[in-house]
Amino acid sequence: MSAQPAAADILKTAGNLRREVGDGFHDHLVEALYTDAAQIADRAVARPDAPPRFDLDRAIDRLVTSRTWGFPIMVLLLTGVFWLTIQGANVPSQMLATLLLDTVHPALKDLGAALGFPWWLSGVLFDGAYLAMAWVVSVMLPPMAIFFPVFTLLEDFGYLPRVAFNLDRLFSRAGAHGKQALSMTMGFGCNAAGVVATRVIDSPRERLIAIITNNFAVCNGRWPTLIMVSTIFIGSAVPAALAGLVSALAVVGIAVLGVLLTFAVSWFLSRTMLKGEASVFSLELPPYRPPRILQTLYTSLIDRTIIVLWRAVTMSVPAGIVIWLISNVTLGGQSIAEHLVTGLDGVGWLLGLNGVILVAYIVAIPANEIIIPTVLMLTVLAAGLTGVGEGAGVMFEAESNTTIRDILNAGGWTTLTAVNLMLFSLIHNPCSTTILTIYNETKSKKWTAVATLLPLLLGFAVTLTTATLARALGLV
Repeated sequence: MSAQPAAADILKTAGNLRREVGDGFHDHLVEALYTDAAQIADRAVARPDAPPRFDLDRAIDRLVTSRTWGFPIMVLLLTGVFWLTIQGANVPSQMLATLLLDTVHPALKDLGAALGFPWWLSGVLFDGAYLAMAWVVSVMLPPMAIFFPVFTLLEDFGYLPRVAFNLDRLFSRAGAHGKQALSMTMGFGCNAAGVVATRVIDSPRERLIAIITNNFAVCNGRWPTLIMVSTIFIGSAVPAALAGLVSALAVVGIAVLGVLLTFAVSWFLSRTMLKGEASVFSLELPPYRPPRILQTLYTSLIDRTIIVLWRAVTMSVPAGIVIWLISNVTLGGQSIAEHLVTGLDGVGWLLGLNGVILVAYIVAIPANEIIIPTVLMLTVLAAGLTGVGEGAGVMFEAESNTTIRDILNAGGWTTLTAVNLMLFSLIHNPCSTTILTIYNETKSKKWTAVATLLPLLLGFAVTLTTATLARALGLV
């Protein structure tokens, strides 16, 4: 409705009222205004002679935004969300993997054989493109289907603005915007979704800082790598009774390191490439309200989960094809993958990693979800192991942690390799889905390149420093 008809309706109504009440119209109008003002003052002002009124919203806010309890509650609540996401996704992820990998994949291979497909076409289509897509769906879909609805429920309930309120002071000191807390938290589900969430930040400078640093939030594609490595190498280094706790603390430590890096890199950017004063913003704390379940499910599953998953799937298909091709096309008696692993082994050793890991991160840029099956497949290929896996270029997952450990040990892994892989998993370039999202949001090749290369260079610097210190101290 336009402003003029609305104003005309109001004047007409006022005229009718005045004709009805005569000269008492003014008195009635003033009385109504004073009544409304008294009601507002009664809710907002506390009188010393009146008994204190209980207000549930204020009681909750005094707890969740206090300097004493605000941060512990926030950490515990977000830890609970992550735990629910990881634990809740185990069963559906395994069910999807059983369906897509153990049932559909062999059926497709049999179909290809029945149709007379040559081995290379069957390999490209089913062992390459299909397997990569299947890994992404089975690993990525269940966590997102849990995390995004829970995250949206917290948003609807009114808690997320309190998170921004708690972190506003820290982000301001880093030269960033307090609302970056919201996009950072969203990044723990998916960095691409976290980049989109930076739209709530009005300042272009501070929005760029939030976009560039969102990669340091551990997305659900990196959780499996961190959990597996910490369980096999970190947890096994302590008594069995403490293994689970130590493994969990190692993963939480990496996530906390990512938050600290977010503050540090935001501070660096705000004083170099993106200089400027942190803007002051008025953050309204909305009232707590019951979440809207149906709208939440629609928003989180359709607008976030399905769209992000579709982008990841379209990126993973060509990655699977490339992985199969470099593993099966030979030059001089060795596959291209073996040549790449051998060529990058020296650089990998300097970084406390190895050539297999570097090649896996190069070919698996489209999706972090396929890092582990790619590492296992390349390790079997490069080490010449027999009786393990399903052939060159066929990504697989071992049946037990013991089998995984045996494969990785055969590939020359040490505790340093495991620790630096966890660090590099946190601090490396964004996946191609996130890179594409960054370009769509910024429309700038320059800032897309910065957001891609800055974390990668920082990852090289951190792993190089860790490896050099470990060797200097005789720890490896």
